[in-house]
Amino acid sequence: MPIDLTSAVSHKPNYKSAWWRSAVIYQIYPRSFADSNGDGMGDLPGITSRLASLAALGIDAIWLSPFMRSPQKDAGYDVSDYRDVDPLFGTLADFDAMVARAHELKIRVLVDLVPNHTSDQHAWFQAALTAEPGSPERAFYHFKDGKGENGELPPNNWVSMFGGPAWTRTTNTDGTPGDWYLHLFDSSQPDLNWENPKVEEAFEDILRFWLDRGVDGFRVDQPHAMGKAPGLPDHPDVERAGAGFIEGEPSPPMWFQESVHPIFRKWRAILDSYPGDRAMCGEAYVLPLSFMALWVRPDEFNQTFNFRFLDSEWNPQVLFNSINESFQAFDGVGAPSTWVLSNHDIIRHASRMGGLTGRPTASNGIGPEDPQPDRELGLRRARAATLFTLALPGSMYLYQGEELGLPEHTTLEPKYRQDPTYARTNGERVGRDGCRVPLPWEAGVGAANGFNNTGKSWLPQPQIYAEYSRDQQEGVAGSTLELYKHALKLRADLKLGEGSFDWEPEFVTDSSLGFRNGDILVVHNFGHEPIKLPFGQVIASSLSGMTSGHDLVADQTVWLKL
Repeated sequence: MPIDLTSAVSHKPNYKSAWWRSAVIYQIYPRSFADSNGDGMGDLPGITSRLASLAALGIDAIWLSPFMRSPQKDAGYDVSDYRDVDPLFGTLADFDAMVARAHELKIRVLVDLVPNHTSDQHAWFQAALTAEPGSPERAFYHFKDGKGENGELPPNNWVSMFGGPAWTRTTNTDGTPGDWYLHLFDSSQPDLNWENPKVEEAFEDILRFWLDRGVDGFRVDQPHAMGKAPGLPDHPDVERAGAGFIEGEPSPPMWFQESVHPIFRKWRAILDSYPGDRAMCGEAYVLPLSFMALWVRPDEFNQTFNFRFLDSEWNPQVLFNSINESFQAFDGVGAPSTWVLSNHDIIRHASRMGGLTGRPTASNGIGPEDPQPDRELGLRRARAATLFTLALPGSMYLYQGEELGLPEHTTLEPKYRQDPTYARTNGERVGRDGCRVPLPWEAGVGAANGFNNTGKSWLPQPQIYAEYSRDQQEGVAGSTLELYKHALKLRADLKLGEGSFDWEPEFVTDSSLGFRNGDILVVHNFGHEPIKLPFGQVIASSLSGMTSGHDLVADQTVWLKL
């Protein structure tokens, strides 16, 4: 069925100067980026030592996944001290040195903030466990009596995002069973009570602590989970929705509560009080995008992740709808759209597009027993998808290693898996370890290909990673790394992130998509037959060797200057 162009939208150029409106932001997963001391765990000095490579890549900012002090039950998303660096990654002095070096290279720094929950090892929770019911210490979290004759049943029917119940029962000092605490994720991650003004005050101080150290903003983890319906009522349809939500139906009692918006307005005011356009990006898994747009109104988040686009199947109709919805929703509130293809929670798109585009993306990777993606096809499509996406106006997020074309580690043995999702579902969900494997920098330097000099690695690399190493691609014509460098430079030089967007009707079909950003025509071929292109200079192609006058072949994207 042909695509109905009557729903097509346009986007006008954005001439506002704020950097975050058009930035390319590179996500660093600290434990897997670079290891300076050879212990097998990436660290802050390792990041500092490799920042020049990122500057050469052409990115504008980095976003650091959690590095704060933590027992590491969930790779740092279980914070035990929000004002310190976990010794695994270094010290506050190492952090300051990294920020200074980044700023020297004109790279801004965003840090992960995890406000929905803490670690059960955090001093706040430890104090709560030893305090009496109804005490100020307990009021930092959600403690409730259980149901049943002796309180042996959870307070409500909520379930954890990681599988299993969302409640764990405490033990009183005399050894008898106590009340229950809420954790929407792992049992080691108790949810904070954001109805408590003391929690708000504590996090406002945390924001200032990092802003005073020079960070340029925050990526806020799970902000949609912070508010809970008063009284914590049962989920009306937990068997159908699980721990999530059903788009188009009322918000479940643990997600998307209106009470969170005043909190974010206070945070935005704090950021705006600092010089230099500090920014917040919310990981708000909110759909439809018209609902998500409420989170990026002028006095709330600067931007949110575009999960509609991320979750979109790579076909013309789905992408057409996703891009239309994105511009319509975000332009309506004066916010930039964000575009992302991979991150630390989903299957890398070089594997997802190798025949597995319909597979769920969140928390469910690919294991050795699963059908294996086609590496060659996946990389071909991933390169094309990246080039197509980089030409869209707005902000672009890259995940470490995608510039190398890294595939998912799909054959990781169970003994190495560390994602709590794997354990809490008894292996039913493979988890996210496959996209979190350390990066290969220099082929053959230790078993971890230059991640460090010792070969140690908290997760083992697959053997194929050597051929993807950065040193094997640097300066090599046609490599994925050079494609990224070329496209990012063009994106910056032509100001495509600040540009316009109009569909090109000739190429909006059931087998292709095409749009204009200024005088740049971008076309992708989803079909099997070649597509005749108009005359123009090919300035970027996802396949090497493309010149003017050639047809566009299957799974290829080009940029033409008309």
